[in-house]
Amino acid sequence: MEDTKFNIAVLIDGDNAQPKLIKEILEEVSKYGKATIRRIYGDWTQQHMNGWKEIINQYSISPIQKFAYTTGKNSTDSSLIIEAMDILHSKNTEGFCIVSSDSDYTGLAKRIREEGLFVMGIGQKKTPSAFVQSCEIFTFTENLLVEPKAIPVAKKKASTKEVAVKETDATPKINLSIIDKAFDISANEDDEAYISNIGTNLRKISPSFDSRTYGFRNLTKLFESIDKYQVVKNIVNGLNHPLVRLK
Repeated sequence: MEDTKFNIAVLIDGDNAQPKLIKEILEEVSKYGKATIRRIYGDWTQQHMNGWKEIINQYSISPIQKFAYTTGKNSTDSSLIIEAMDILHSKNTEGFCIVSSDSDYTGLAKRIREEGLFVMGIGQKKTPSAFVQSCEIFTFTENLLVEPKAIPVAKKKASTKEVAVKETDATPKINLSIIDKAFDISANEDDEAYISNIGTNLRKISPSFDSRTYGFRNLTKLFESIDKYQVVKNIVNGLNHPLVRLK
């Protein structure tokens, strides 16, 4: 997926997303394609939408007005879903990005995948697992906030399945069984694999897998920190396409 660039419809739930991250959100989408359709949904008469008003023109995002018909309720979810289906059937895009932490979009993500189109999600870590797993790729907004700093990974012990990346109980741990499985799937007959292929297979196994979650800028840095693996430079046409091998 990293080598394929195509048109992506970016649909933002304005009630459930952060305006301060729009630049980082669009940069994340640009890794996979061109954000040709950019729409944000919400009731623009409400005060909580004011943060979006200052930036939608700057980033060429079309605001879609949806009034709340019932106290405590809004029509943002249903409107976004209806327009997503219209876009899907127009066949003008090859992928979608749903920006929200709301589980209401789980069915939409599944439907898009059933049509064979790429679907990614961007939301907070509180996003329900059902929505996360329905996407091909899911990026947590917490990973977009700051540039991660590479932190040494503890040496793997024979009986250890997980490796701590930071010396705090609150820090996520890398599940080495997922890493190993992705490597095994990606490895060729010489027992080596391209980093890019491993990354693709990691996302297939776990859509929210992101090296930034564990304090590493990219997957190459993460593998360099795991004692059992070796990262090797592989220059092709002047570009480095790193390979991973078992030590």
